Amino acid sequence: MESLSKILRRAVSFSAGDPRGWGPHLTDQMTVAAPIAVIDIGSNSVRLVVYEALSRAPTPIFNEKALCGLGREVVSTGRLAEDAIEKALSALRRFRGLCDAMQVETLHALATAAARDAKNGPAFIAECEAICRTKIEILTGKREAELAALGVISGIHDPDGIAGDLGGGSLELVDVTGTSVAGEGITLPLGSLALQDRSAKSMRKAERIVRDAMEDAAVLPNLAGRTFYAVGGTWRALARLHMFQKDYPLHVMHGYTIPAKEALAFARSVHRGEVEALGNIEAVSMARRPLLSYGALVLENLVRIGRPAQVMISALGVREGLLYSRLDPPQRAEDPLLLAAQEFNLLRSRAPLHQEEMVAWTDHFFASSPALEESAEERRIRHAACLLADVSWRAHPDYRGEQSLNVIAHAAFAGVDHPSRVAVALPVYFRHIGLTPEQPPPRLLELVTPAALDRARILGAAMRVAYPLSAAMPGILPSSRMEVRGDTVVLTVPRALSDMVNERLQSRLRALCRLIGREPVVEVEGRG
Repeated sequence: MESLSKILRRAVSFSAGDPRGWGPHLTDQMTVAAPIAVIDIGSNSVRLVVYEALSRAPTPIFNEKALCGLGREVVSTGRLAEDAIEKALSALRRFRGLCDAMQVETLHALATAAARDAKNGPAFIAECEAICRTKIEILTGKREAELAALGVISGIHDPDGIAGDLGGGSLELVDVTGTSVAGEGITLPLGSLALQDRSAKSMRKAERIVRDAMEDAAVLPNLAGRTFYAVGGTWRALARLHMFQKDYPLHVMHGYTIPAKEALAFARSVHRGEVEALGNIEAVSMARRPLLSYGALVLENLVRIGRPAQVMISALGVREGLLYSRLDPPQRAEDPLLLAAQEFNLLRSRAPLHQEEMVAWTDHFFASSPALEESAEERRIRHAACLLADVSWRAHPDYRGEQSLNVIAHAAFAGVDHPSRVAVALPVYFRHIGLTPEQPPPRLLELVTPAALDRARILGAAMRVAYPLSAAMPGILPSSRMEVRGDTVVLTVPRALSDMVNERLQSRLRALCRLIGREPVVEVEGRG
C-alpha cells in the first residue's frame, strides 16, 4: 500500500479556483471510496449509519435512529408488537431512500435479539429485506458478542477487560485483550426492554432477575481489576447524565471513564430513585428515560459482582465491529488515531507534507536528550499532534488556539481516551497562544497530568520554532535540525536559510530553552 507521504507528494495540489473547494485536496489520481452503510435493527432502536469509507478509522457522515421498541413485548407475548413493526418499516423505507440519495454502494443490515426471538420475526425480516434490498444477518448471541468485542477493539487503544453490549433484548459479555477476543462470550436476557417486560415493570422483580443472571455469568470473574467497556444506547444515556451531573469539561462520549466505586454509587442512585427527579435529567432524551433504571440496575450488579477498576464508554460497537471484521490484516494493524490525524492533516492543513516533516523533525529533537525520553504512547500522542498542528490556519489569529483545542479534543477520533485527546490538542493550543502564563487556562487542563502538560508545552514550544523557520511549507524542516547538546539546544540551518533566523525565531528558541533548562545556540552549516 502506498504511503501517505508518497500519495501527498504525487496527489495534493492547491487551487483556489478548483470546483471541489479551497485549499488542499486530492486530485483525480487518487480514488475516492464510495460510502458504506450499516442498518442495525435492534430491540429498542433501528439505526442507519453511513460511513465515508471502509477504513480502520471509519468516519460517520450520516447517523439517524428511530426508537421503535420492537422488543418491548417479546418476552410476554412472544411477538413483535404491530405498532413497533410499522415504526420500524417506516424508518427502513426512509433509510433506504437516504442510502440511494447518498449513493451508498455497500449496505449491510443486521438484526438482533427481538427479531431473533419473536415468533413473527421471520415475516418481519422478510419485509425488511424487501425494503432494504439486501440480505439481513440475524445475529446469534455469540455473533453479536463477537462483533461488539471487535467494535471495542477497533475503537479503544489496547483494550483489556470485558466488553458488554446492552441492547433492548439482551446483554452480551465477552473478554477482550489487545486485538484478541477471548472465548465466545455469553448472552444474558437482561436487555432493558426485555427486563422491563419480564418484571412487569416491578423494580423488585427486576432486581431478582438481574442478580440471578449475573451470579451465573461465568465471564464476570475475569473482570476483576480490569476495565468494563460499556456499549449500547442506554448506558451511553446513563454516562451522559453522569457527565452533566459532574459538570465534566469534555462532552465526548467515546472513552468517557468512570471509576468503579463512583459508577456503582451512581448506578445505585439511578435505579433506586425517581428518574424524572434526577439532577440534569434533561441531558437524556425523553424516549430514553423509561429504560434508565433498568440499565442502571444491570450496571450496578455487573460492577458489584465483577469488581472492575473502571467503566469506560465505547461509542463503537456491533456496527463498527462488522466493518473492522471486513478489513484485511494490514489495515487492522493501522493506528486509528494516527490515520484520522493524517486525514485531518490532508483536508485542513496548508501543506500536509509539512506536518509529516514535523513528525520527523521533532523525532530528532526528542531523541537527542534522555530528559525528553518518551514512552510509546507519548510518542504516538506527539505524532498525532504534529499532524494536526495546522488544522486551524484559516481561523482568525486570535482564535486559532481556542479553535484548535476544541476541534482536536472533540474530533471523532477512535483509539484515544479523554486525557490523551487533550494531550494531543494542547501542543497545538500552545503553538498558537504562546507560553505566557497570563492566558486563562482552559478547563480541559483538568483532564491531564502535570507531566503531560509539561510535555505539551515543550512540544508546543518546538512547533513555535519550526513554523517561523519553515512558513508551514514543505522541504525546509528536513534541511534543518534542532537537538539538545549538553547544556544547549542547537538549531542548525543550512547557509541558504540563514536569513530566516531573525529575532522572532531566536526569541521562540529561547522560550523553548527556558522550559527545559538549556541555552540556545544557532548554527549555520557551510559558514566558514
